[in-house]
Amino acid sequence: MSISQNIDKVLKSIPENVKLIAVSKTKPQEDIIEAYEGGYKIFGENKPQELKQKFEALPKDIEWHFIGHLQTNKVKYIAGFVQLIHAVDSMKLLQEINKQALKHDRIINCLLQFHIAQEESKFGYDLSEAKEMLNSDEFKNLSGINIVGVMGMATFTENQVQVRSEFKQLKTNFEALKTEFFQDKTDFTEISMGMSGDYELAIEEGSTMVRVGSSIFGAR
Repeated sequence: MSISQNIDKVLKSIPENVKLIAVSKTKPQEDIIEAYEGGYKIFGENKPQELKQKFEALPKDIEWHFIGHLQTNKVKYIAGFVQLIHAVDSMKLLQEINKQALKHDRIINCLLQFHIAQEESKFGYDLSEAKEMLNSDEFKNLSGINIVGVMGMATFTENQVQVRSEFKQLKTNFEALKTEFFQDKTDFTEISMGMSGDYELAIEEGSTMVRVGSSIFGAR
């Protein structure tokens, strides 16, 4: 099947209220153009310089999401145009995103990343760390940041019970933050969880954004 057919297949398998991020990282611009010409315009990348090159070369109505671990010294490459940064995991990173947002006269949408997997290699807050950060004066002084939800990656395992439990944990964290910090914030709505192998399970547990790459563009 073509890339566009793969996108259509995924779109048919998810509810209308769930946003599909077509993960185009490491894939050539031609693949993105094929998807774009088929009518799809929401893509996710995880390398800032590569994303900047693709942004500059490709149509300007594409909605770009940064989905990987973002180093503070790389924020400058994407701050002028990125639609959403999925994986914010430290105050230091938030402060740098804020600084670069103000340089571009923008407010940048961000998701707080939670560490829900059992693998040590994954990044992210736990709930008490996130609450402490949101209560801090440093956070309250960030005028170029808009927190619109949470993100997490489940353990890479065949154990569906474990994966479901980790997704439930992220939904619980989202609800805790919504209640305590974002009760009146109408755009704090996003739960980014689920990839090619587990996005249907993630949607059952409340995901509003799924990040699907290999099922669309093929194996890397």
